[in-house]
Amino acid sequence: MHSSANIRGIVFMTLAMAGFSCNDALVKSVTGAMNTGQIMFIRGLMTTLMIFVLAYRFGALRPVRTVFRPVIMLRIAMEALASLTYISALGHIPLANASAIMQALPLAVTLGAALFLSEPVGWRRWTAIVVGFVGVLIVLRPGPEGFTPAALTVVACVFFTATRDLCTRRIGSDVPSLFITVTTASVTTLVGAALIVPFGGWQPVSMISFSHLAGASVLLMLGYQTIVLAMRDGDISVVAPFRYTGLLWAITIGIVFFSEAPDRWMLVGVAIIVGSGLYTFYRESLRGRQAVAQRSVAGPLE
Repeated sequence: MHSSANIRGIVFMTLAMAGFSCNDALVKSVTGAMNTGQIMFIRGLMTTLMIFVLAYRFGALRPVRTVFRPVIMLRIAMEALASLTYISALGHIPLANASAIMQALPLAVTLGAALFLSEPVGWRRWTAIVVGFVGVLIVLRPGPEGFTPAALTVVACVFFTATRDLCTRRIGSDVPSLFITVTTASVTTLVGAALIVPFGGWQPVSMISFSHLAGASVLLMLGYQTIVLAMRDGDISVVAPFRYTGLLWAITIGIVFFSEAPDRWMLVGVAIIVGSGLYTFYRESLRGRQAVAQRSVAGPLE
């Protein structure tokens, strides 16, 4: 049964990464037809409606005053900034490169937890964090060709997303995940609406562009749901490394649909980032098992 749960978790995680990668590709495909604010608004509106129906169906809605808790407000702000920076970058950077930089997220979360939540991080994980960010630099390739504003925007997105995830850890269990998601999606949609005019104004939306954003909304929703199922079904230490399958999707989609073939240095950087992330997952799972063992030994003595 435990093995079956891990297999289900792996399948759900792989599906989640496929959903997120295909969502990114669909969003990238419309970046030439409309500005970032308009994309955030149209996609966000459809996503918000779908999540609201689910939240209502499962009784996850809470009073509006719940949103005004500082940690929830900060999380919402970070999510909006992450969406803004990532969508802005997608039109100017290969999909695989953006996905590769985003794979540094687990390392950024570990770094933030150590610096701001006082979580213990040993020298091995500190080393993995440093090596992982060296991998990011290799993907960025400082210089006139590699170190572009779009690439730096994705790096900013990594830190906004990491802060969002750290905020999520601090939200009480009395606030349902669906409520957090629907309020976040709503605010992100409003931010997109507010940015339409400053970013160039409303552009006509063709049926193709609308269908791409509708598909992106569905895939985003499926990604959110399957990643929750993945983390609930299997052991995190087994399931979490399969988040890197998103890179395979991004590279394949980039080659097939955008003619974006990754070069040698990008692949080297990816290998370093993924290796560092996998080692971090391993050390965290090892520390978790040691903590459980210590509690088991100490239990009968208390």
